[in-house]
Amino acid sequence: MEGEEQPPQEADAEPAVTAGASEPVPRVLPGEAQNPSDVDAFNLLLEMKLKRRRERPNLPHTVTQLVAEDGSRVYVVGTAHFSDDSKRDVVKTIREVQPDVVVVELCQYRVSMLKMDESTLLREAKEISLEKLQQAVRQNGLMSGLMQMLLLKVSAHITEQLGMAPGGEFREAFKEASRVPFCKFHLGDRPIPVTFKRAIAALSFWQKVKLAWGLCFLSDPISKDDVERCKQKDLLEQMMAEMIGEFPDLHRTIVSERDVYLTYMLRQAAQRLELPRSSDAEPRKCVPAVVVGVVGMGHVPGIEKNWSTDLNIQEIMTVPPPSISGRVSRLAVKAAFFGLLGYGLYWMGRRTVSLVLSLPAAQYCLERAATARPHK
Repeated sequence: MEGEEQPPQEADAEPAVTAGASEPVPRVLPGEAQNPSDVDAFNLLLEMKLKRRRERPNLPHTVTQLVAEDGSRVYVVGTAHFSDDSKRDVVKTIREVQPDVVVVELCQYRVSMLKMDESTLLREAKEISLEKLQQAVRQNGLMSGLMQMLLLKVSAHITEQLGMAPGGEFREAFKEASRVPFCKFHLGDRPIPVTFKRAIAALSFWQKVKLAWGLCFLSDPISKDDVERCKQKDLLEQMMAEMIGEFPDLHRTIVSERDVYLTYMLRQAAQRLELPRSSDAEPRKCVPAVVVGVVGMGHVPGIEKNWSTDLNIQEIMTVPPPSISGRVSRLAVKAAFFGLLGYGLYWMGRRTVSLVLSLPAAQYCLERAATARPHK
């Protein structure tokens, strides 16, 4: 994936975090045996894991089961990003099925939320500083960076209303995956800079202004009951959908394209696993994989729809070049910004000079200067 950096690997006691659609998913479980004693230890741990894995697991109603062509099973947990019930659903599902891979709706740019505690995340979500704005603009460009900050403002509004940090279900998935033997942890979402750049490119200048205006003045109160009622659709995306209903291209880039990407990553994770061999003469043995996917409820229908179709994610990973109208609008925005800045400085300068000249000390100095000037 062009432009992506690999996230740092986690400690040995935790599942390895991997990202990137072009990166092949390993077909051999971690800890491949090198000698018979290793094989025995591996088989013992695998046997313990399989004993805990239930053939007919008792799963929450928010879980959708999908089956790959090779028999691998994928359990997609649809969540609301600000829900305690969703966290419990994730924990229950992972404990019931003892997966080989856990895939979450995060990209490498948001992986830090897996390690932060609730209090730190609450503080970070509420503090939208100039430094964060500059970082977003450097990372995504002017318009995409501003749009990202506006969406962070929406998320911060929900956080402040509920007193709950987002992404709790992902942190629970990360912790539970670390307790399952030989379980990998994959980042399954498209990189957020690609999503924002494609979203901005899909809008006209006036659509960008209208959307930004709606995001700036989003302040309706939200209750926990509202969140639970939104389990049929992710809360943040539902609020966005209400505002961008007239912008189908924006909905396509933020929701539909990510449905395709998430489906692709789940299918990549659901590949048969090759068991270790005690010697090269022993025949290879592969078993179907068990995968748990943790995504916003709004993505579940799209994942089901795309599960059995041919997917080409290269199309949704490219950022289209800016159109002529886009370049003109950006120049107009910059010209208006610097024009208003210049006028503001000029107006403040005039006001400052007038204020200084009205002071008694300044009047006295002017009078002394006038009397000291030689008369012709």
